Parts: sequence; C-alpha cells; structure tokens
Amino acid sequence: MKHLIIAGGGASGMMAALIAARNGLNVTLVEKNEKLGKKLYITGKGRCNITNACDTQDFFRNVVTNPKFLYSSIYSFDASQVMELFEAEGLKLKTERGNRVFPLSDKSSDVIKVLERALKQAGVRILLNTAVLKIYTREDHFTGVGLSGGSTLNGDMCFVATGGLSYPSTGSTGDGYRFAKELGHSVTALYPSLVAVHTAEKYVAAMEGLSLKNIVLTAKTGDKTIFREMGELLFTHEGVSGPLILTLSSHYSREIREGTVKLFIDLKPALDEAQLDARILRDFEEIPNKQFANSLT
Repeated sequence: MKHLIIAGGGASGMMAALIAARNGLNVTLVEKNEKLGKKLYITGKGRCNITNACDTQDFFRNVVTNPKFLYSSIYSFDASQVMELFEAEGLKLKTERGNRVFPLSDKSSDVIKVLERALKQAGVRILLNTAVLKIYTREDHFTGVGLSGGSTLNGDMCFVATGGLSYPSTGSTGDGYRFAKELGHSVTALYPSLVAVHTAEKYVAAMEGLSLKNIVLTAKTGDKTIFREMGELLFTHEGVSGPLILTLSSHYSREIREGTVKLFIDLKPALDEAQLDARILRDFEEIPNKQFANSLT
C-alpha cells in the first residue's frame, strides 16, 4: 500500500487525508500544533464558515487571482459535495445570508470533531506537536520528510498543506513556500489580502470606531481609478477597515503595499452637491439654537 505523508493538519490537510485514506492509501498526517484545525477554530468568528452554496460560476467570478487554476478542483468537488460530505458524517448545516454555510450549532469545534472522527475511522495516523522541517528527494523522486526531533519519516508521496503566511500563531508561518523553493520551484512576491489598510495620515486615529454605511469608496493610483464600490467602512487607530477595505485589499494589495493608493470617500453618494447643500441648510434651520458642533450629528 502506498504511503502518503501530509504536512499540515488544517482544513486542506484533513480533507486530503480523509479522501486519500478512503481511496486506499496509507496516510500519515503531520501537524506542528497540539491539535488539528487550529485556524478552523477561529474562522467565521468561531462559527466556521464551511463553504458558500453559490453557483459554481459565481464562485469563480469571486476568485481574485487566476480562477482557472481552481477549475479542476472545484469541478471535481464543488460546494454541494462538501455539504453532502459533512451531512453524511452527521453534521447538520444551515445556509445564511449571502449563501454562507455554517454548522447548525454555530460551533467550529463541531466541524473539527466530525473530521477527527472520520479520519480515525478511515485509519489515518496523526502525529501532533510534530513539524515537517525538510522534504527529502532522490533523483527527483520524493523519499521522505525530516521531522522535528530529528527523526525521518519515509513515504511514497507528500502532500504539502502547510497554509500560507497569513496567521503565524495558528501555524501558517510560510513553511510551504520554503519547501517549494528548496525543491526548485519559483515563488512570487507575497502580499496580504482581506486585511485592514494603514493610512499615511495619522489624524484617522481620532476617528477610531467611526463606522460609515452606504458610502462610496474610490481608490486611485495617480489619475487612474482602480476601485469604486458602495458599502461600509470603519476607521481604526491605524487606518481603515470594513467590508469595502477588505475587498480593496484583496484586489490591489501590491499597490497598497507600495504606497501608491489614494482613497476618496463620498459620504452621500445619492445626492449631488446642490441637493446636499439644501439638505444641510434644512437641517440647520430645524435646530437654529444649537452650537455648530452639536448640530453636526
């Protein structure tokens, strides 16, 4: 029986281990943390947003970079099949606004328990508190991995599921990129996405906690508009966040990182300047005896 070694016991690693074991492979799952699925525990604010029950084409339209890369994966195992797998294992699901799928219990721990039970039933060997430090090859063929503690684990195949560089405290410390480089692959520059944005202006700290709704955010590089959408925005002690900013950071992380993006906020996009002027004058007329600062609310 072929031996598959999987580096990383997160969502990808657990799913790969389960499917591989059910298809007749001898599987060893190696996880550096003290438990499996550490990032899953905190995803969806602890509720675990398992998948999105949207149409497959809608899914691809929302992939920021190179959706074609995912064609074979998604067409082989789409969102409906993900839901069927978990429901077959006894996990009840619910679909909320935006087609987001959560466990009915709203507990990410239930998702992990289901996966752990399925892995055990499939005969997957799990090594916790053990990190893969090195991938060994001979004549361009995989032979095994070097583990923390100095031991070597031999195998026929290796699946790297170590995550990216997004959340080091959960174990995503960029090991996979290092493995790729050591094996001769090229690795492109890494940029954060789905993150808040720091601003050059320090005065935004005075607006920390201020939330704006139904505004239009425009982002420009020079005179070129690269982003324009209506939605919500939140000021933080270092800059701006909220749904609009998270979307912006996903599409234009490189430009933001290079410091070439200027942001413009239209607080009342439904009104032109004349309408806005009339609205403000009307508001002042209704409260003529208030101090100016108090009337601005």
